[in-house]
Amino acid sequence: MASPKGHASIGIIDLGGQYCHLIARRLRDMGVSSEIHGPNAESADLSGHAGLILSGGPQSVYEKDSPKIDSSTVNLGVPMLGICYGHQLLALMLGGVVERGPGEYGVASLLVKAHEALLEDTPEKQRVWMSHSDRVTMLPSGAIELAVTETCDNAAFGDAGRRIYGVQFHPEVNHTENGPRILRNFVALCGIHAKEKFEISIDALLEKIRARAMNDSVFFLVSGGVDSTVAFVLCARALPRERVLGLYVDTGLMRKGEKEELIHNLAQIGLDDRLQTRDESRRFLTALEGVVDPEQKRHIIGRLFMDVQTDAMREIGIDPDFWLLGQGTIYPDTIESGGSFGRAAVIKTHHNRCAEVVELMKRGRVIEPLSEFYKDEVRRIGSSLGLDWKLTNRWPFPGPGLAIRCLCSDTAGVAEKLDLNDDWARLYQSVLLPVQSVGVQGDNRTYRRVVALHASNATLNYPELERISTDLCNNLSLTNRVIVQIAGVSTNLLKGAIRNPGITGKRIELLREADFIVRSSLDEEAMTDAVWQFPVVLMPLSFNGGESIILRPVNSEDGMTANFAHLPSYLIQRIAGKLMQLEMTDAVFLDVTNKPPATIEWE
Repeated sequence: MASPKGHASIGIIDLGGQYCHLIARRLRDMGVSSEIHGPNAESADLSGHAGLILSGGPQSVYEKDSPKIDSSTVNLGVPMLGICYGHQLLALMLGGVVERGPGEYGVASLLVKAHEALLEDTPEKQRVWMSHSDRVTMLPSGAIELAVTETCDNAAFGDAGRRIYGVQFHPEVNHTENGPRILRNFVALCGIHAKEKFEISIDALLEKIRARAMNDSVFFLVSGGVDSTVAFVLCARALPRERVLGLYVDTGLMRKGEKEELIHNLAQIGLDDRLQTRDESRRFLTALEGVVDPEQKRHIIGRLFMDVQTDAMREIGIDPDFWLLGQGTIYPDTIESGGSFGRAAVIKTHHNRCAEVVELMKRGRVIEPLSEFYKDEVRRIGSSLGLDWKLTNRWPFPGPGLAIRCLCSDTAGVAEKLDLNDDWARLYQSVLLPVQSVGVQGDNRTYRRVVALHASNATLNYPELERISTDLCNNLSLTNRVIVQIAGVSTNLLKGAIRNPGITGKRIELLREADFIVRSSLDEEAMTDAVWQFPVVLMPLSFNGGESIILRPVNSEDGMTANFAHLPSYLIQRIAGKLMQLEMTDAVFLDVTNKPPATIEWE
């Protein structure tokens, strides 16, 4: 996606941030060329750009081995913008001070003190997205404070004379409401004219596949989801039919009706004869028996996919020396699994980045047509290919399937009372559950406990719940996620206890039925499009010998950031009532946490 460097381009220095590539994508949307460099790039290699952007990163700038940039870079005389870690690094390099402070994750309210250049034409108060625990506590000489938040001074600074700026928040993510305006202001400072939105060329993608495959054929593991199906169809359009073959593996961890939907979608475009299916459910469930750790689950599933692929290729008679493995990997999969420069933190290892796949990639035996795109772009590509709207707009579903939505525990435990401040304590009972979930805080992976709330009033006050959730995750280091009870056999959360089950066929079936109820309920209300994704999670929290179900509706553009969806209270209550009728359901909760600090999936 990079363009040749030159004075019409902006250089991006990747310091290990989860959103580094997203900066390039936002510039591309404006018709602005960019090139991503590693932190070791010399200033001479960066001098041809009209401006430079320093990305975020998971480390602290004052740590010995944290990424730095060539000290002469700040003297190149081109506009520079530091984001999050990059903001702190610029401040430090120019003589400022950076120190540890309280965390600030997810939504924050920015108060603009000076609308100078970078923040021109943005409102005095605006909603931004944060993910940091360090902060600039003293500005360098010549810089002025441009904006603050409630807990962060110097949330933006500027040195107009040197055209150097820093923002603690992330203007590149969709949930920073004036992010595009701020980036356009920086582009203007660089003397570049932003153009119309970038359009993806299908012909160029097809030609790229032909050049990559050359005389090889492509063997796909097709899950039925948007990414793998679009990638499969792209390869089928680029290459002769006989050189593309897909395999659907029934892992026993898929949603109800998944295989039938996939076959129907491929039949509509005449590709159903290029798909084979295998039932490997017993193999996957057996391998996952007794496994609790979410990363271990992901590694096992990724390895099994490779084993199934090898078996299938041998039985079909496919020579691996002349076939490439095709995958529907998209960019968030890559960055969450460690990033393209290897400096990003591993948030969760996607099944398409297990060790076996990485080894094949080193040997040049993998083709990934979508690896530089985001989910919304993949949807647009699928639509351009003529795929059914129901497929291109369906909710994302993880490759490991329901395995990572079926929480496991190897130890029992009970809920612990948690004291809220006086204002909230009157409205909510609060407990700390003995169960953990994956989060992303300060561009790092966290694995922390979950806070559960029970409201004295049945009405879901979403703004209030968002404030409580944000405050708890910012100030309570034990947690990265907050849920609120919406139904249950008991309203006393202290009676909840974690049992210690692993993955079983019975638990997966309960989760599959719960997922189907949620999808059907939104279909009935014609509200499927009201959410971007809706994971349903099974948690071994028992009040009467059963389990608890967690609803996780979120809205996002690309999956990199998300806010929990504010669905009508009556609909949530109706869904909860249906779920409570399932055998072994003790309680239903709603996840009221944004990303960050929580990931969209729990594991």
